Amino acid sequence: MKNNFPLSYIELSKKNLIHNIKQFRSLAKKGTKFSVAIKGNAYGHGQNEIAKILEPYVDYFQVNSVEELELLRKVSKKKVLLLGYVQKSDMKKAMQLGCILSVFSLEQLKHISAMAEICKMVQEVHIPVDAYLGREGFLINELSDLFKEIKKYRNVNFSGLYAHFANIEDTRDFSHAQKQIGEYEKALKIAGDFGFEKLETHISATSGLLVYEKNLGINSLIRLGIGVYGMWPSEHIKKMYENKIKLKPMLSWKTKIAQVKTLPKGSTIGYGLTYKTKEETKIAIIPQGYADGFVRDFSNRGEVLIDGTRCKVLGRVSMNMFAVGLSHLPKVKIEDEVIILGQQGKEEITAEEMASLADTINYEITTRISSLLPRIIN
Repeated sequence: MKNNFPLSYIELSKKNLIHNIKQFRSLAKKGTKFSVAIKGNAYGHGQNEIAKILEPYVDYFQVNSVEELELLRKVSKKKVLLLGYVQKSDMKKAMQLGCILSVFSLEQLKHISAMAEICKMVQEVHIPVDAYLGREGFLINELSDLFKEIKKYRNVNFSGLYAHFANIEDTRDFSHAQKQIGEYEKALKIAGDFGFEKLETHISATSGLLVYEKNLGINSLIRLGIGVYGMWPSEHIKKMYENKIKLKPMLSWKTKIAQVKTLPKGSTIGYGLTYKTKEETKIAIIPQGYADGFVRDFSNRGEVLIDGTRCKVLGRVSMNMFAVGLSHLPKVKIEDEVIILGQQGKEEITAEEMASLADTINYEITTRISSLLPRIIN
């Protein structure tokens, strides 16, 4: 390892990211547009680092907030779906930065129109349909009033209608997804009845593409998320595609050993006295902790890779450091490389493995990684 590398950092594989987006494009019907979700710091990977790589390969980027949009505009002029809520005081900034807004209410629609008039522009919007998700969006019985209202506003361009699947990644039971598809199709028909045609339509993220749309071209746009980063939405879908496509994780979380020492038998390790040595025990201090995204759930359970070998976390994970057992590695020394997430030699620690220990999902594991850690592209 080069001496000028940071103590702790996230390494991103440009090659793997491009491989993944090409895999998904190969599954979609020719002409299908792609948006990539870079919200949440690109699921923890680094928003602008990802955007710069994917700029030539996508039609849209998708963000959640004005703050994310403002950051993105430093590196990209690509069309952007801002699908999170924008408060009144931020509306002018969002419009001036350039984005397609999501509409959350008739009141907000009215404000979008008024602000667009002040800015002397036509603001593009996409309308979310709450098709049995129970989250943001308009219910079917609200759409007629909404579409009547939209027709009044000459400076609002209604260009897209979308929804979100609730559990399509669970391929064992497609019944709720089918119910959602039916509701979304009703919404599209109502829009058509009001004369809104040639809309961008999107309901599928990674799971929806793999399970529902594939090469059928049912909707004009796919919103890729977890899959483009080389992680599967569920084990069920991974098994469905294990001989069809290969996704390559693009993130490695690396640090170095800060201290090596040997504790006598009967020593406690870390806050709360949750681990006591049964014999003389060699340990390494790792300079990462829950402030960096290595959460307390990994206390006495998690593992890291050192010298291509798994080393167990001993004691409680603290804010900026934790200990691992080293007794099986006699030659390890200070500043040797430590892999928290990723591959070293023949061993690999995946986001899915870490998620299982923390009783969560792979999305959360990477998204929790501190944005303060440098992202380095190789």
